Amino acid sequence: MTTPSHSDPGFERLIRDLATDLPPVRPLRPPFVRALVWLAAVAAAALVFASFSDLPVLERRLGAAPDMWLAAIGSAATAILAALAAFRLSVPDAPRRWAALPLPSALVWIGASGFGCLRTWLVPGTQVADLDHARDCLVFIVGLSVPLSALLVVMLRRACPLAPGLTAAVAGLAAAAAAATLLLFFHPFDAAATDLTVHAGAVALVIAANRAFGRRLLGGNLSRPT
Repeated sequence: MTTPSHSDPGFERLIRDLATDLPPVRPLRPPFVRALVWLAAVAAAALVFASFSDLPVLERRLGAAPDMWLAAIGSAATAILAALAAFRLSVPDAPRRWAALPLPSALVWIGASGFGCLRTWLVPGTQVADLDHARDCLVFIVGLSVPLSALLVVMLRRACPLAPGLTAAVAGLAAAAAAATLLLFFHPFDAAATDLTVHAGAVALVIAANRAFGRRLLGGNLSRPT
């Protein structure tokens, strides 16, 4: 049996028939650009929350306690870097070491928050959240992380991550860190051990949920026929 030549009219007609019904494929934008789109949605939420917050009081509190603004910078940087890492990991040829990108800022976030707990023991008159307020923090972080995570998964799903569980977990860290940063608009309390534990538990819950559910959604791209 002979192989058809590219100059064979029948071969060319076969190629045209096969390509007739193919839908156009839009190439994905670079990971950095897609991360900026998600971060723009977070910034829009921040503007909405800021309109309901007492910004002068927040500014005085952050200025009076270096650990608070360090923790805020750390959580915001964690959200930014984790989002960038998640979108980079969604590209099939991305090395897994991108998952370590938000770790330094996360350490600053955790360290500054831990120093805030120490300040509540050493400085009298600090205002500490009780269990009811700590529960409200848990609800806020988890509740806000749901739409932020859903948006991330929808955006990441267009790509084809070869490590969907890791990608989803990093995306969960981005969503939880963004929610924790936005919580500052409504969190007039100094850090305490109970408060820090609740925040850490909320972040861990969001990461675990994203890894469990997001892994299935992102991994579905690998099983779909091309």
